[in-house]
Amino acid sequence: MNFISLGSGSSGNCYLLQSGETSILLDAGISARSMKKVFKDYDMSLEEDVGAVFITHDHADHIKAVGDIAKDYGKTIYATKLVHEGIACNRCLKTDVPADRVAFLEKGKTVEIGNFRITPFDVPHDSRDCVGYVVEADGVRFCLITDVGHVTDTIREQVGLANYLVLESNHDVNMLLMGKYSAFLKERISGENGHLSNEQAAYLLAEYATPQLRHVWLCHLSEENNHPVLARKTVEAVLRQHGIIPGVDFELDILKRKSPSKMYSLT
Repeated sequence: MNFISLGSGSSGNCYLLQSGETSILLDAGISARSMKKVFKDYDMSLEEDVGAVFITHDHADHIKAVGDIAKDYGKTIYATKLVHEGIACNRCLKTDVPADRVAFLEKGKTVEIGNFRITPFDVPHDSRDCVGYVVEADGVRFCLITDVGHVTDTIREQVGLANYLVLESNHDVNMLLMGKYSAFLKERISGENGHLSNEQAAYLLAEYATPQLRHVWLCHLSEENNHPVLARKTVEAVLRQHGIIPGVDFELDILKRKSPSKMYSLT
């Protein structure tokens, strides 16, 4: 399995997984034009290589391109019924998803696309609905957990089972509290259905990561309330307190907000 982050943050989220001749996208919050450029750089094609698109939730930074991808490129959009309802009434979309490109997911039920087995699970967030994804192929278990209001038993379980993990590390609590956001927005972000802080992500990893975890990518960092260096230092400090050494026990990287990552080979 191969993995590329095409963008991770409030400007747009999109992740690519590739196995054999099939690729899938997790979220489509950047433009189709930007996707095509990244694909071209890797000698791939949005038209020919992507088998389907899987959406976590209906906020704009995760769905902006779903209508274009579905209508212009014929891609099927997989999401829960509630997420599809949110997509249908979201004004950020310039193009609606055609009815024949809508596919419904149920949490805990697995869908197979090419070599992939994709299973959504519940994630608490202030959208109509929200899921994380477990993607299995080639003997590898990849997990995406983003836009997390609080850590649940399901999330703990998925972290404990993952070989590769993309995990939200959205904000630094002090930066958020001292920043320019309104009191309402600060409360929303730090609330039970908001976003995961650096420390929350760190303690989740420290307490539930297992020796089978090989690589973690911190995702969805806030531009206003976080910084890549700060996120890394915070997470590394907590991990070391628990006897976990990043770079030894597992690799730790930060995904960029507006530019693609390199292609990672997940073996």
